[in-house]
Amino acid sequence: MKAMIKVGYGCNEHCTFCHTLELRSIDAEAAEVSRKIRRAKELGHTMVVLSGGEPTIRSELMHWAAEVAALKMDFGLITNGRLLSYPEVVDRLQSLGLKYVYLSLHGGSARVHNRLVRADAFEQSCGALSVLAGRPIDVTVNCVVTRQNVDHLRELVDLVMPYERIRLKFSMVEPKGGGELLFRALTPDVFDAAARVRDAIEYGESKYDSEGRLVHGAFPLCHLKGLEDRYDDLKTHGFRSMVEVGESDFFPVDDRNKAHLPQCEGCVHQGGCPGLYRGYIELRAGGERLVPSLERPRSNSFNYRFQRFAEWGEVDCPLRDGALGISPWDRGRDLLVEHRGRVALFRADTRDFSDAEIERTKLQRGQVYLDVSRKAAVDDFAADLRKLDRSPRCEGCVHQTECSGLWVPRAVDVFGPSDEDVARRIRTLRGDVLDLGFGEGRYAEAFGASAAAAQLCYTGIDPDEDLVERQRKAWPWAHLVAGTAEAWFRQRETSSQPFDHILILRSWNHLQDPAFVIAACAHCLRDGGSLAIVDNVAFGLARSRSQTDRAESSAAGLEHFRNDGAAEVKALLARHPQFELVEESPVNLLGSNQWMLWYRRRGEQKMASKLS
Repeated sequence: MKAMIKVGYGCNEHCTFCHTLELRSIDAEAAEVSRKIRRAKELGHTMVVLSGGEPTIRSELMHWAAEVAALKMDFGLITNGRLLSYPEVVDRLQSLGLKYVYLSLHGGSARVHNRLVRADAFEQSCGALSVLAGRPIDVTVNCVVTRQNVDHLRELVDLVMPYERIRLKFSMVEPKGGGELLFRALTPDVFDAAARVRDAIEYGESKYDSEGRLVHGAFPLCHLKGLEDRYDDLKTHGFRSMVEVGESDFFPVDDRNKAHLPQCEGCVHQGGCPGLYRGYIELRAGGERLVPSLERPRSNSFNYRFQRFAEWGEVDCPLRDGALGISPWDRGRDLLVEHRGRVALFRADTRDFSDAEIERTKLQRGQVYLDVSRKAAVDDFAADLRKLDRSPRCEGCVHQTECSGLWVPRAVDVFGPSDEDVARRIRTLRGDVLDLGFGEGRYAEAFGASAAAAQLCYTGIDPDEDLVERQRKAWPWAHLVAGTAEAWFRQRETSSQPFDHILILRSWNHLQDPAFVIAACAHCLRDGGSLAIVDNVAFGLARSRSQTDRAESSAAGLEHFRNDGAAEVKALLARHPQFELVEESPVNLLGSNQWMLWYRRRGEQKMASKLS
């Protein structure tokens, strides 16, 4: 677990795209860096990585490395590598625990590289590669892709890839500092640059035994299809927190400098995709060329993996009074649960969900649960899960809006009331009912009672053929069809008898084309008939290490194409004026992750009045 400490912004190069161009005169006092090294140890970090500016120009470099070693942490550098071209320097640093180097090299020739860094640096930076090669040091060469080098990426591949075990990363230039000041001169079209990066990676793959050592960062994944697993950033390198010069404490590593556009909503890769730099969006936009992947299923939950316990003692708040260290907790990804006088720390490192999605799930919707089962896959929410609520101790705290919070399990079942509410409504249905995606038959008893009394004629659709066969034997009162809702609607005769009620119960997020299904429902529903849509939003599960391992190694396939809530569905139904919303039960902090929408189809006369 790495901590990054910025030691100052001075540098022996003058890169055109430097993030801290306007801060080059600012350096941290040696004592400040030493204090932060000790603080990193208090926070449980296992490696300290010094960055800048250029950390190797500081005369205190060896002293700081020795301080890190004395605290039994590993040492790392984010550097231009020029000092590391001297073997005796690397020997000394390695004796003090140097295990990680992130080295900047922006071209495969002196002409390209030196032009970008505005220094005669190429020979020394290249020399560092030969000195570092073969040593037990994790080395990544980072190339910032600009207009000046985008046509020369293959040259860099040929320079770096012959060094075994060294990784080469292509990073999109960020509109910050020099990158913002010289935006038009430096910044290529991000999508064209992504195509050049793809070319360079595929070239390297075909020519060298790269073993996945060619990676990329800050390019939208929809333009690097097939290379999504090559995405690389601070989190994939194990960085947990960082601190700038003059800041009083570390803060969590995040992606707040990047954003997803509305076009990205529902993309299966959104959780692990960087999107676009905010500065790029402001200065060039480019969202019209984003191509979200909607055809593949995605996860509908994520795991908070248990890390450790800490004793609470007599302090008022274990998050701020030292029981766990006054840590820069990540508001979304860290979860702290009070249990019998101790605090359990859980952590979500998933890339299936973005930081923003995790924060929304945990803090806005309150949909985090403690898994009390021993199963790889939860199949009985009421029995297997305990909802986690913000602790009453957090009420009124001035830090509540910035803190990860303390959470406590709730003993009361929150799922049963939601399900019973749906079942109660089903018992009132009469006439012809179409159930899209009936699954394991959660509401079969309610349907069966009405069907047995000849009050209801039931048609059910489900894509699982084996399940349909089993349910045919169990439900003699039902007409069941194997297939997707989309396929069934396309095959149905337009003159067929309409239905009195159409139900999409916990299957909305399984639909591949919900817009088509809603349009088809509008044609298949009688005037005055009802359309009920029920489903669940994504949720987080606090689990032990063994539970997490079992769950993440499970062969169970993903089935959800989206994790829509009621708001997303209402926005789609708003395009169909024939549907009138009559009742809504959205997700809230007190209840389960299930939401419900109940619509009525307006009659033609009412429709005409409404449209006029």
